[in-house]
Amino acid sequence: MANRTVKDAHSIKGTNPQYLVEKIIRTRIYECRYWKEECFALTAALMVDKAMELRYMGGIYGGNIKPTPFLCLVLKMLQIQPEKDIVVEFIRNEDFKYVRALGATYMRLVGTSLDCYKYLEPLYYDYRKLRHMNRSGEFEVLHMDEFIDELLREERLFDIILPRIQKRAVLEETNQLEPRVSAVEEDLEDMETDEEEELVMESKRSPSPEKSKGHRDQDKARSPSPRFRRSRSRSPHRRDRDKSPSRRKRSRSRERERRHGHRSHKEDDDDRRRRSKKSKKDKKDDDRHRDRDRDRERDKDRSRHQDHDRDRRDRGDRSRGGGLKQEIKEANELRARLGLAPLRQ
Repeated sequence: MANRTVKDAHSIKGTNPQYLVEKIIRTRIYECRYWKEECFALTAALMVDKAMELRYMGGIYGGNIKPTPFLCLVLKMLQIQPEKDIVVEFIRNEDFKYVRALGATYMRLVGTSLDCYKYLEPLYYDYRKLRHMNRSGEFEVLHMDEFIDELLREERLFDIILPRIQKRAVLEETNQLEPRVSAVEEDLEDMETDEEEELVMESKRSPSPEKSKGHRDQDKARSPSPRFRRSRSRSPHRRDRDKSPSRRKRSRSRERERRHGHRSHKEDDDDRRRRSKKSKKDKKDDDRHRDRDRDRERDKDRSRHQDHDRDRRDRGDRSRGGGLKQEIKEANELRARLGLAPLRQ
């Protein structure tokens, strides 16, 4: 009796709701300890408490095919067939993520195509992490939006063959669903609008290259080209100037300077040599004077050190002599008390 579907349950896809789970997996669930201890006489009201205790999700695992508590509760929901309002509350629950995952799985198995798209697509905006146990019994990280995408796209999940649903494009063509706008597309549109605004602001700040090229062309048109300057022919007045006597005299004087230029170069070389000789002599004299000044300074320093040493010796001798006299004086006082002859100083 505990493994039978309720009497007033509606058939899903033309068959018993429990038959959506394959017979081998269904018999393994009936034989597992969790089903016998926790799922016996479980009602729709008590299902919430058991769903809140879930800590991971998964299908079967291990070599001997053990079912997870998540899969056991899915089969129990198919058996008792809770009302649609309870399942919708499971899906809208934001505090317990595994309760939401359980409700989404049941809605995908039982609900129509419109109900699946209507209630499951809003969960694309839930990015929380879920612990998923794979077939080898190891835990993996799975996000809620990835899990919902697998529910709507894959044919098999948690070792259960999911019923087929209509494509979204077909429902949009028949006006049963509105076109879906992705959150990523909205972000991309916002980024494009921001980039366009930045480009408009930059174009306002800096002049366009076409305008700058136009200004450059105007400047070039105003200024005459160098070829045009070179190609100017001399006027007859300038030719007459070249032929004038003053011009001829200047040219003759330049020719003379060119002829006698070697003499001036020689004189310049001689002058440079003389200057270099004088500069060498001056340097030698300066070096001699510097050496003399250094010797004089050294002699002065030596004499100062000698005088300082003499003063120090004299002070030491004086201090020693004074101390010796004081010692002799004290010794004589002591000898006088004892009746002895005094010492000679």
